[in-house]
Amino acid sequence: MSSTLLAEVTAYLDSQGGGEGLFPTQLGGVHIIRSFQERMPMRQIYRPSLCVVLKGAKEILFGEDRLYYGAMQCLVVSMEMPASGRVVEASAEAPYIGITIDLDVAMLREVLEQLDSPPVVPAGPGPCVFVAPIDDPLADCVQRLIRMCQTPKAIPILYPSVMREICYWLLTGPNGAELCHLALPESNIMRVGRAIYFLRDNYSQTLRVEQMAEVAGMSASSFHQHFKAITSVTPLQFQKQLRLLEARRLMVAEAASVEQAAYQVGYESASQFSREYSRMFGVAPKQDALNHQRMYSQYASRKARSA
Repeated sequence: MSSTLLAEVTAYLDSQGGGEGLFPTQLGGVHIIRSFQERMPMRQIYRPSLCVVLKGAKEILFGEDRLYYGAMQCLVVSMEMPASGRVVEASAEAPYIGITIDLDVAMLREVLEQLDSPPVVPAGPGPCVFVAPIDDPLADCVQRLIRMCQTPKAIPILYPSVMREICYWLLTGPNGAELCHLALPESNIMRVGRAIYFLRDNYSQTLRVEQMAEVAGMSASSFHQHFKAITSVTPLQFQKQLRLLEARRLMVAEAASVEQAAYQVGYESASQFSREYSRMFGVAPKQDALNHQRMYSQYASRKARSA
């Protein structure tokens, strides 16, 4: 199964012009990545997703937790959280190839409700992320998604059913209990999730922990404790990372200047913004924007071809 899946993905990448980088697909929530070299760490907010490695290896740093996953392994992220990821095994002869599949929380919940024997939810909070092997049923689902890209008319009909099947295999697998946290409506993880959505919508505002705790329906102390246990950062650190990532997007996609980006995301001082940006990304804002503009133009070109 692994060799067949790898062959089909490689053929798809070659049909899209070959090379390396981020390859969009006609499946809105599915992207393929190929790299001919190891990559420096890249900070971003990870959404609920299934990240599959077909070849090579990747390393993810969530707070102080470092996770490694290689060929025919996957990383499952069940909540939006900041992390730093990098490709650690790749070369021109043996490139890194990975697939990222966005997970639908509502669909996960629907599938969970239909299980006769749902997994037992762990008692305490913890990082909503785990590494697991890709077994044959899950690999078969991924392979069918790739094949679907060749028949666009089938996507509206078949894509939802394959995604439901992926949810089923994840929820009934050895780590299914971790995903249950996300699917249960009044779990502490879902309460923290509400606060994260509030943060995402109001990142440029001055927010207090008490405000976010009220949105979550928790006491301030309990909210702070659970938020850090789940995301590995404090609420205010999370907000800072949202601001800096949005500033990067403004500079890359909308050609905003460093000063314009700083003020739009809520900074009162462009110099403070530049210091914190350089500390987070390891490079000055202007140079980082130029680097990402080159990658963004390659991605936009591939997206236009796949449309």
